[in-house]
Amino acid sequence: GHDAPLPLTPCKGDLVKEKTEKKIRFWCRIFLGVYLVLLVYFLIFSEEWGRTFLEGEYRYNLVPFQEISRYLRYREQIGIGYVCLNLGGNVIGFIPFGALLPSISRRPSGFLRTTFIGFELSLMVELSQLVLKVGSCDVDDVLLNTWGCCLGYGLYRLIKWHRRKERHVE
Repeated sequence: GHDAPLPLTPCKGDLVKEKTEKKIRFWCRIFLGVYLVLLVYFLIFSEEWGRTFLEGEYRYNLVPFQEISRYLRYREQIGIGYVCLNLGGNVIGFIPFGALLPSISRRPSGFLRTTFIGFELSLMVELSQLVLKVGSCDVDDVLLNTWGCCLGYGLYRLIKWHRRKERHVE
């Protein structure tokens, strides 16, 4: 017997999977775009978040962990709610970026690339705050934002793992 070569055309399941992946990438691009617009608004322009253009003396921190340790040291005086809002907000605020960035491309960026781009975005925001004198430029915010981006990437991997596991069960 002569074995015929297997056809190179994808099976129906592969086409459905690819169509689903395309839809996911499309919606992730939309969400990432909306997220970036909102991020820039809240971190640069939002007066409700204290982003008014300051006249006179401007405060900034270039010493790593200085503000984080100050918040933790004076948590009783500052209030634990405010400490959680400030420190946790910086982390949580960048989780969507770390989760969405690798989701927008057919070949997703890996952990190091996603983390580096998250670091660059955070640094760009903080430097913009410094130059425009809005909010406060803080190296600790860059560290916390980057940590949030890493957690977001972990969330992306967890979702991807869970989806792959579900497909193999069916």
